[in-house]
Amino acid sequence: MPSLSNKKVLLVDDDDSIRWVINETLCDLNLNVTQSSSAEEAIESLSKNSYDLVISDVRMPGSSGLDLLNHCQKHYSGMPVIIMTAHSDLDSAVKAYSKGAFEYLPKPFDIDEVSEIVIKALNKRTPKKEKMAPMSKSNFSIIGESTAMQNLYRAIGRLSNSHVSVLIKGESGTGKELVAHALHQHSPRKNKPFIALNMAAIPKDLIESELFGHEKGSFTGANARYLGRFEQADNGTLFLDEIGDMPLETQTRLLRVLSEGAFYRIGAAQPTNVNVRIVAATHQDLLQKVEAGEFREDLYHRLNVIPLNLPSLRERKEDVSLLANYFLHEISLELNEPEKELSKNCLIAMQDFAWPGNVRQLENTCRWLSVMANGQYVVKEDLPEEFHENKTPKFNSGWQKQLSNELKNRYADGENNSFVQVQKRFEQLLIKTALELTSGKKAEAATMLGWGRNTLTRKQKEDS
Repeated sequence: MPSLSNKKVLLVDDDDSIRWVINETLCDLNLNVTQSSSAEEAIESLSKNSYDLVISDVRMPGSSGLDLLNHCQKHYSGMPVIIMTAHSDLDSAVKAYSKGAFEYLPKPFDIDEVSEIVIKALNKRTPKKEKMAPMSKSNFSIIGESTAMQNLYRAIGRLSNSHVSVLIKGESGTGKELVAHALHQHSPRKNKPFIALNMAAIPKDLIESELFGHEKGSFTGANARYLGRFEQADNGTLFLDEIGDMPLETQTRLLRVLSEGAFYRIGAAQPTNVNVRIVAATHQDLLQKVEAGEFREDLYHRLNVIPLNLPSLRERKEDVSLLANYFLHEISLELNEPEKELSKNCLIAMQDFAWPGNVRQLENTCRWLSVMANGQYVVKEDLPEEFHENKTPKFNSGWQKQLSNELKNRYADGENNSFVQVQKRFEQLLIKTALELTSGKKAEAATMLGWGRNTLTRKQKEDS
């Protein structure tokens, strides 16, 4: 890795404690750090000094971090800017990336992640980005503050200047079409059509006509020319939902369109040229379907240029409260009724629920509560029947039996320090599993274990 010792970083945040934490991290990397508490102070510092990187918060008194980002893009093109924010959502992520931010970092952040991003930024100059049309507020709400959703916002932000194909993967009810809408709404094609077609909802013998259109008289019942979804979406985005249900013969035609940018309407003698961005979605394992000969491998790779994996609701339970309150508010406006309020025990029950139908099921539950719950204050007993059914134990008893047998063997061998040894091994296994599940992010792993990040770091040092 190239030396960072001569690199200069301008750190901008009105919060002294945040600046202190990041400054300590940057100094550990042997970086030369200058601190500013406002965008105005940072702009003045930039006019007098040369910097290799700017790290700035978004919301500060006076000018914002995005104003500072605009200034840097205008006067110091190519210098990377990392944007931090404690108020993270899809729009702020897209704004940061579309204005040229090198990275978007939601608070609270993992210090190790900060180090990785800073090193990456200092070793790579940011290319000048194509300007986008001014971004309008999306009509399609994607709600969530969990780490999984922050990663999704960042991915959509990175794709905001792109025309590449995207494959959205996720369980039913996770919001795949909402994400497809967001990709379109925050792209250069935003003022062009967004056309959706669900492969599972169209009879197989009508799919090709729906996609590619037909000429008058091309088959029985074709009484007029019909422009298919590809032509309807010209210069815009075509969203193909449940792509795994597309028949093989249609997959072949779709592959040809993606390769050549042209197709024939059914019954047509001349090809039709189109410029369409494809966003596909599936809840199935397409690679498994490829192995089974049910999905073309070449089409899979054409569609899977950028994969987006949507988390299930049980993987982001911290968003349940936020989503539920959002739905209850929207439904109250729709019904012109007072908004329901969820009690603490009701929220706990909702967060503990498995949500097999994901966000769609949560919305339907909120709709049910808005109509059926007695009074404005909703308690646990008001929840639908499925919340009161007997739950299966969270842990299989098999591991307990294995542990018991292991201890019996140790006692039989005369060991007297079994508790300490088993406890240590058990703890090491918990830490290892949590780090694997969070891709090595210590802050997330510590949260999963119910510890603070410093506790996790200390225990790792004790084991090393």
